[in-house]
Amino acid sequence: MQTLILASSSPRRKELLESLKLNFEIASSDVDESYNPENTPEEIVMDLAERKAKHVSQANPHAFVIGSDTIVVADGQVLGKPGNSDEAVEMLKLLSGRTHTVYTGVSIIEPTKSTTFYEKTDVEFWNLSDDDIKSYVSTGEPLDKAGSYGIQGFGRLLVKKINGDYYSVVGLPLSRTIRELKELGYPLPF
Repeated sequence: MQTLILASSSPRRKELLESLKLNFEIASSDVDESYNPENTPEEIVMDLAERKAKHVSQANPHAFVIGSDTIVVADGQVLGKPGNSDEAVEMLKLLSGRTHTVYTGVSIIEPTKSTTFYEKTDVEFWNLSDDDIKSYVSTGEPLDKAGSYGIQGFGRLLVKKINGDYYSVVGLPLSRTIRELKELGYPLPF
C-alpha cells in the first residue's frame, strides 16, 4: 500500500485521520510560517499548507503527503496562536458575541500530481463575560490554537453556531481531504 504522511505535529489533525482508521505516518514540517500580509486568507492557508507538504515530500518523494494550516480571521485581522495568556484574552474579547471566519488550507502531494484547496467556516461566539474568558484561558487550552480556542475542547462552550465544515475548524476538513486523496489515486480502505 502507498505510504500516507501527515506533515503536521498537530494532535488534532492526527486524531482526525486516526478516526478514519487510516494507516499513516507523521513527519513534522519545520517550515517558515511567515506570510505576506497583503495576501488573502485563502492564499495564506493554501501557501502555508503547500510549503509544509512540499517540505515533507522532498524527503518522501514516493508518498502521499498531506500538509494543512488553519487561521482565524476577525475584522480582516488574521489571528494566529497567542504568544501568552494576555494575548489569548484579547483575542477572545475580540471574538466575543461576533462571527469570525476560520480558513483551513490543505495541500496533498503525491509522486506525480498534487492539489491544494481551502475550506472556509463561519463561527459565531456567545457574548462572553470577562470571567468566562479568564476561566477558559486558565485551562491552558487556547495557548496553542489559532484564534485562542479549540472547538473540539472546552472552546466548544464558547460557540453559539457554525456555518461550514466543523472538522475544518478543528484543523483538517476530513470529507474534502478524503475525496481529494481518492481523486489523486490513494487506495482508501473504504
